[in-house]
Parts: sequence; structure tokens; C-alpha cells
Amino acid sequence: MKVLSIISRHAVTSSAAVTALALSAFFIQSTAHAEVDPGNTWQKVRQAGVLRCGAGITPPYVIRDAKTQQYSGVFTELCRGFAENVLKVKAEFIDTSWPNMIAGVQSSKWEMAMSLSYSEERAKAIRFSAPVAYSSVTFVFNKNNPKLKVAPKSVADLDNPDLTLAVMSGSIADKAATGALKKANIMRLPGTDETRLALLSKRADLMADDSATNMIVTAAHPESLIGFLPNPALVPQPACFGLNKETPDADIEVLNKYIEEQKKSGALDRLTKQAVDATVASEK
Repeated sequence: MKVLSIISRHAVTSSAAVTALALSAFFIQSTAHAEVDPGNTWQKVRQAGVLRCGAGITPPYVIRDAKTQQYSGVFTELCRGFAENVLKVKAEFIDTSWPNMIAGVQSSKWEMAMSLSYSEERAKAIRFSAPVAYSSVTFVFNKNNPKLKVAPKSVADLDNPDLTLAVMSGSIADKAATGALKKANIMRLPGTDETRLALLSKRADLMADDSATNMIVTAAHPESLIGFLPNPALVPQPACFGLNKETPDADIEVLNKYIEEQKKSGALDRLTKQAVDATVASEK
């Protein structure tokens, strides 16, 4: 009986040791798995219950109502739809300037930057979704401006020290104008509204911006404004969502699938038309 008791105690001790080893292995695996999970951007968004989108105003892609401060536009509605229909969370839009857009993604102030033009330089700092739209830099000027009696035929025609060009500071248009125009005066302003007002008030002779934005501006003021589309296109680029460099491929694919679905269903075309029509109506 004494021998059996000793064997029994030994069996219990061995069983406990095996159990402890098994639990230890389980917790090691769990810890290793936990170290990977935080990289799952959408998982963290679901846990927080909100998808934060950095918003720089650029109609028709990102629009903010001056009275209600509510956001709309192509990228805004895509962000809202992705948050509510795919991630099952609410969307939060955070006002920011273009120079701070990428820094906000890098510092995780927002998960997605809206309407961000792709460039190889930017791709070194952040990741990009599939293209939502394609655009290039175009120009708008007052058709009655005596300095522009002859319509420009090339960007070189705008490189004149007598001309002042308004651009959004830090935008692709800013970089394009800075690279192409060495003699013209470049007026750098915070956003689209400021550049448009500078043109309308005749403080600037021209404004440079995204082709869709300039299409809206000329449609809203057909009696006075006219657009100039350089040929070949100046800095043709896709407009995308920008995401943190650590965003996993699987999460990027989830977003890309949603964008592709919106294109195939025609929803993206409808959103674009609605945004353009709404912006033009607000301009009148």
C-alpha cells in the first residue's frame, strides 16, 4: 500500500508537471500570437469602435459644409461605407491640412488619409490602397484677365514673373508648380477654398489644383473662369487612401476589395456625380 501511495503521488506530480508544461506552451503560443495581432489594423479599429479618417478639403473628393461642418464627397462616403458596412464601426472625420496628412497616418492620429495622390516618394513613408480615381494637375484662370489675353498652350506659357499662381500648400499641385515654374509667383494657401477665393478676387491670376476640383470651379463660374489642361498631363496620378506603413497586406486587401466592389456596382460613379453636382450647386 505504501508503494502504491508513492506511485500514486508520483503519477499526480508527473501529471501536474505535464499539465504545467502544456499550459506553459499554450501561454507562450498565445503571447506570440498576441504580439502579431496588434498589427491587424482593422481588428484594432473594431475594438475601438471607430475608423478615423484624415480629411483635407478637396472637392469633389472631400467636402465640408461651411454651415453644418458635416463632411461629404467621394472619399468621405467611401470611408463611411467601409466603416459601417465592412468593419461595423462608425466613421470619424478629422480635419487636417495637407502638409500634415502623411504625418497623421505615420503617428496613427487616423487610420486612413483620404484622397491622397500616390507618389513613389510618399510610398516610402506610408502604404496606399488601390486607386479610387485618377487625376492630374490643371489650371484655372479668368478669361478676362489682360495678362492672359492669349490662352496658354503649354505650362511654359505660364512661367512669367507677371503672373501669380495660387496653390494649396503641400499639395501635389504645389510640388508640380514649384518644379515647373521658376519665374512665376507662387501663392501658397491652406486649402481649396482659399485658392479659389484668391483667383475670384483677382489676387491670383491662376490657380493650380486637381483636375476634378478645377472642373467644379469652372462649372460654377462659366461666365468668368476657364480651365487649362496641359498636354501631356501634368503629374497624372491615382488618388487613393493612405495608410500606416505597418498595415498588413490582408487588411489592405479588405479595403481594396471594397473599393473594387463600389466601382463594379456603379456606386463610385454615382458618388462622384452627386459630389460634383452638390459642389457646383453650393458655388452658385
